[in-house]
Amino acid sequence: MRIFLQQRPVAGEPPKYYQIVLEQDLLGGWVLMREWGQPGQRSSAKREVFLDRKDAVNALEKARDSQVKRGFQVMFAQGADDPRRA
Repeated sequence: MRIFLQQRPVAGEPPKYYQIVLEQDLLGGWVLMREWGQPGQRSSAKREVFLDRKDAVNALEKARDSQVKRGFQVMFAQGADDPRRA
C-alpha cells in the first residue's frame, strides 16, 4: 500500500509532502516506511517493522489520520484496501 499526502503550498515555498508505504518483507513481516519533507530539499524518513499485517495496517491508518488532521490531503493512494478513508 502507498499513500502520498501533500499540504497546500505557503507563499513562495514548495508544498510539504508525506508519503507512507507498507510492504511485506522477505521473511513474512511488514515494513511501514514514512518519508516527509519538501520537494528539492532534504527529507526525513522513519521505518517500522511489524510481525502482523493487521498491526501494520492500523499503524498506516493512524499515520494517515494524523497527517490529515495536520492539514495534509491524500493526493494518491494505491493498494489492496482503499486507505483514503479518513
